[in-house]
Amino acid sequence: MDAREILARLRDGKGLTPEQYQWFAQGLADETVSDAQAGAFAMAICTRAIGREGRVHLTHAMRDTGEVLQWNLSGPVLDKHSTGGVGDTVSLPLAPALAACGAYVPMLSGRGLGHTGGTLDKMEAIPGYRAIVGNDEVARVVGEVGCAIVGASGQIAPADKRLYGVRDVTSTVESIDLITASILSKKLSEGLDGLVLDVKTGTGAFMADPGEALKLAQSLVDTAQGAGCRCSALITDMSQPAARSAGNALEVIEAMELLTGSGGSDRLRRLTLSLGGELLALGGLAEDAAEGEAKINDALNSGAAAERFGRMVAALGGPSDFVSRWRDRLPSSPVVAEVFPRDPGTVAAIDTRALGEIVVHLGGGRLVQSDKLDHGVGLSDIAGIGDTVDTQRPLARIHAASEEAAREAAEALHRAYTLGAPRGSGPDLIQERIG
Repeated sequence: MDAREILARLRDGKGLTPEQYQWFAQGLADETVSDAQAGAFAMAICTRAIGREGRVHLTHAMRDTGEVLQWNLSGPVLDKHSTGGVGDTVSLPLAPALAACGAYVPMLSGRGLGHTGGTLDKMEAIPGYRAIVGNDEVARVVGEVGCAIVGASGQIAPADKRLYGVRDVTSTVESIDLITASILSKKLSEGLDGLVLDVKTGTGAFMADPGEALKLAQSLVDTAQGAGCRCSALITDMSQPAARSAGNALEVIEAMELLTGSGGSDRLRRLTLSLGGELLALGGLAEDAAEGEAKINDALNSGAAAERFGRMVAALGGPSDFVSRWRDRLPSSPVVAEVFPRDPGTVAAIDTRALGEIVVHLGGGRLVQSDKLDHGVGLSDIAGIGDTVDTQRPLARIHAASEEAAREAAEALHRAYTLGAPRGSGPDLIQERIG
């Protein structure tokens, strides 16, 4: 077996055997496959779709180049994956709420990508929190607390890390087959009993077109189920931020407000309930999604989810009193400025991607991989579609490191908003369910 034979079969649309996918994936992981061959592999799949069976084989092959977590626990192992957006801090309340309902959640998460925020970057806004730990530590914390929000170690799906880097420089990032295998090779390495996908669509999503989002959701669900994992997907709206804040510490604040009953946006709560309800039903901890939502709601309202979050933070090196002292523990910015509209009106549309870019340029995201984040910067009190903004209600509140940065962000904020006649509150938050 050699790379040339495999590439020729892909080029000609003949498909590969599971063994051929496994051979090539291992070559990606151990670098016996060259960069040129890896690029040709990605381009061949991008131009000739490999179908459901091929996606299952590729996902398994990439997963099996690393460790697959094994569990012996008293409840189901569950997780969710979001395709990314702005103000999407759902993971923070969702993981501990699921744990409080009897699930175990090894939530392997990522960093910010482009205009979208990263869950690991948000967690690292908490002083002392260790977001990158080995698999043994993940297993310990999940077993003791019920959840761990951490990053994937180098032991998880190393073939995907290599192929992802190649895709980034070969214009093959958009391939649904490759996106599917990339996401699921890591998620299925967690040894899951159930997985829910949050596939975003709208101006702040990578898959802005609803039709493309539907294709991706269907591909992910079909492939996960074909690989033996119970799975469903929700297509959710990202025509406006998922919460009222965007920025690492600011999103932690909003998550803590939801967990402690002191605030949190309605959109954030509804997303948490919907995704959590799906997962509890998939894991057999609820008869259906509606019952699951009720259980997640009880976990939030009772403080049980907040208690789990605090235990997780302490177990991973953060403050032991975080739940009671989180306002004192998180970083802040020296400049805070409200940005009011030039003329009063109702928010008709938002360029949500532009809001994400504002946070990046304030220092809350990376322009190059080596950038060090400023966890305190970002946007809060973000006006949503249908909100009336005037001299009393700002478009948003900017948190910046300097007056100059705040002024530049304010100009970009004005450009991101379209004001007009009232049009309701925008598209439905939950647009479709797959699976």
